[in-house]
Amino acid sequence: MGTATAPVTMYEMSDFQCPYCRDFALKTMPVLEREYVATGKIRFIYITFPLSRIHAHAKVAAEVALCAAVQGHFWPVHDKLFERQDDWASRKDDPVLYLEALADSAGADPAKLAHCMSTGATTAAVAADSEAAVRTGAHSTPSFYVEGGLIEGVAPVEVFRQVLDSIYRTKTTPSH
Repeated sequence: MGTATAPVTMYEMSDFQCPYCRDFALKTMPVLEREYVATGKIRFIYITFPLSRIHAHAKVAAEVALCAAVQGHFWPVHDKLFERQDDWASRKDDPVLYLEALADSAGADPAKLAHCMSTGATTAAVAADSEAAVRTGAHSTPSFYVEGGLIEGVAPVEVFRQVLDSIYRTKTTPSH
């Protein structure tokens, strides 16, 4: 999300079934999107980091989101997954059909999404994202990697503002 030429890049390593990730996505992210992404200060990259050992449906949710991304619908599906987390995360049965319907409601083509899911087209990408998250030092979700620094856990928007403003000033102030 945001322009590729933004001076600051922020990565979020997140699990769609994580309640703390939901809090960030629904409360903090809209503020950061408005203040930093929309103004061209940061580029925001979401890294799927399903913690399957504690969240049974996190991996399939990540796969659905990446299948939607192939169609250009990642962010709308991202938002739906977090908004409706309580509806799908606690299901005892396989939530694939429910998750596909959520993606459909967010604008993804249902036939293309079903094909993507049935062929496992995004399984390797989810695994690669998880491996990349671990390489940055992330152990929990949400974790954020900003220009070489790691922020773990939910932090108030003020913490993100301090970090992002400081890095932005450093990268955009002409040196003497």
